[in-house]
Amino acid sequence: MSETVRPYIPAMGRHWMLFLYDPFVKLAGLHRVHGELLDRAGVRPGHTVLEIGCGPGDLLLRLARREPRAELTGIDPDPAALRKARRKAGRHGLPVRFAPAYADDLPFPDDSFDRVLSSYMLHHLDADQQVAAVREVRRVLRPGGELHVVDADGTPHQGSRRHRHSQLAGHTPERILRVMASAGLTEVRENGRGQGRTALGHYVFLRAGV
Repeated sequence: MSETVRPYIPAMGRHWMLFLYDPFVKLAGLHRVHGELLDRAGVRPGHTVLEIGCGPGDLLLRLARREPRAELTGIDPDPAALRKARRKAGRHGLPVRFAPAYADDLPFPDDSFDRVLSSYMLHHLDADQQVAAVREVRRVLRPGGELHVVDADGTPHQGSRRHRHSQLAGHTPERILRVMASAGLTEVRENGRGQGRTALGHYVFLRAGV
């Protein structure tokens, strides 16, 4: 893993806005979306699970309560978000590991994880970084392992103009599925769509296996 510090987009888009993360999660209904993602991931006792771009750790902490016998690790390039995640885990006595890393340069051996999770992270990466990140996911997944993603859906929707010139332009489920397939993942498919309140907008669940 390279230790070079690179630009990245923090959880709330601006570093100074991190304190708003918890109220945003509640207002936007992200807890419900996280629950849907975990339902689809099917984590079982003994599974090793990695979340790429974990931010302040809400998804993994929820998973730790749901399946305490899984081994959970989250990575993120933002040290402030990781500190927040560790504080939450310590406060609730949840044994989740958080480490600094980039999704396209994972500091783990091949075949390390049964599940890799990604929540609203891929759209922060440019096209080349997305390809590199999914290749890294393919490398660290064990045979029979699965990648489960929920992310903003950049498909143009009737009456909406906001994606035309934003970072979501072109970030469609079809394109991300092609990226997954090109990385060597199998059984690549869409796993449901939804529409959240406030900033969540349209979102999509995607899945692939090894």
